[in-house]
Amino acid sequence: MSELKDYKIGWIGAGRMGFPMAKRLIEAGCDVAIYNRTKSKAEPLREIGATLVDVPAELSDRDVVFTMVSTSDDLLSVTFGDHGLLTNDTTPKMLVDCSSVSEEASANIRKKAKDLGVEMLAAPVSGNGKVVKAGKLTIVASGPKESFDMAEPYLDRLGRGVTYVGEGELARMVKICHNLLLGVYSQCLAEITVLAEKGGVPRHATLDFINNSVMGSMFSQYKTPAFVTLDMTPTFTPALLRKDLDLGLKAGESLGVDLPVTATTREMVQRTIDAGHDNTDFLVLLEEQAKASGLELSPEDTEVSDGL
Repeated sequence: MSELKDYKIGWIGAGRMGFPMAKRLIEAGCDVAIYNRTKSKAEPLREIGATLVDVPAELSDRDVVFTMVSTSDDLLSVTFGDHGLLTNDTTPKMLVDCSSVSEEASANIRKKAKDLGVEMLAAPVSGNGKVVKAGKLTIVASGPKESFDMAEPYLDRLGRGVTYVGEGELARMVKICHNLLLGVYSQCLAEITVLAEKGGVPRHATLDFINNSVMGSMFSQYKTPAFVTLDMTPTFTPALLRKDLDLGLKAGESLGVDLPVTATTREMVQRTIDAGHDNTDFLVLLEEQAKASGLELSPEDTEVSDGL
């Protein structure tokens, strides 16, 4: 792991992902100042050494500023909106965006930032808050190589590895493809679990077999407790997954790549949203699949591991 430099770090966004990610940098001994739209939610980070600010512009004197927000519009707002990070006379050396936003929005903000002398690194992540806490977050990055080299020691502290894929917005394409796989895999896992249960097999047994087979993954393992207990505490909502599926379908249309499985998965995700599943985990796909299959689900009183 690369040695940390003596950079002052800014952090924008202390939600489900941003909070534990910023916490890891603080615990690694970094000087971190944080902006979050609801300031009180970031208060626990002040208690372990962070500085809290009232507007993103107050982070303009930081060396490197990380952003972890929900949408492309949010990223534009915190960078170039009222009291945005890049609206002061002073600017940070570099912007590192870890959000899942569109290639177009990222390229637009990258150009505007570069015009001000600020390099930008796209560094979207794979995982959820629990994965961050376990130190198993993975990151894909693109942008100027010298900027990646500058940010790499800090990205390393956020999880278990970072992959540099080249210049520009290439990391956005990789993350879009990743989240298409996330949606398709989740829908397929819901379907086969319901099929097996309707055929008489308990969910925990099906998933135990899958997790120990070549088809198992870190994802299927750490989502097993949610499937078994039906605990749908949100880590990533259906609306956010739909957003990423839409980005993927748009990219497919633009590049002439037909994505029929993704399109069908998008319909299934929309079905969960239409059923009123807003502030719940996207694995509510399981419940909707069961309902459509005439199966009534009940929590299973079986202890299972999430692998983390």
